Amino acid sequence: MHTVKEAALITGLTEHAIRFYTDKGLVPSIQRNPNNIRIFDEESINWLHGIKCLKQSGMPIEAIKMYVDLCLEGDSTLPQRYALMMEHKEDAIAKLEEAKRHIAHLEQKTALYQAILEQRSPDTMNPGNWDKIKHMHSDVFYSPASHKV
Repeated sequence: MHTVKEAALITGLTEHAIRFYTDKGLVPSIQRNPNNIRIFDEESINWLHGIKCLKQSGMPIEAIKMYVDLCLEGDSTLPQRYALMMEHKEDAIAKLEEAKRHIAHLEQKTALYQAILEQRSPDTMNPGNWDKIKHMHSDVFYSPASHKV
């Protein structure tokens, strides 16, 4: 049997994270001693390793709880667990695509800043100056929709 501190050393999780996960019901085999202190057996340590793995994939706590609950129901839930993993994978792919769009936008902005710093372009990045440069970016900053506001 292991204390929270020992479980943290074994799993590489923080003591705070372990307490949080146990409080969220993610370690179903958790036990408590007569003083109500958490104690961890090997099964509990395995659950913590599993949680760590899922967290490293970016899975939210709510989905991990669903996964734990499905695991507790047994092998008959393999299709549901697979579906949960596929949904999480699709969410991760969508976030990756969004991050790629963010990077592309930032590449454009940093290139523009480089041109400004090298005095090849006026400072069009400061919103305080945009009223002076409407003609340069009327398609972006002054679209018909913005005139309605």
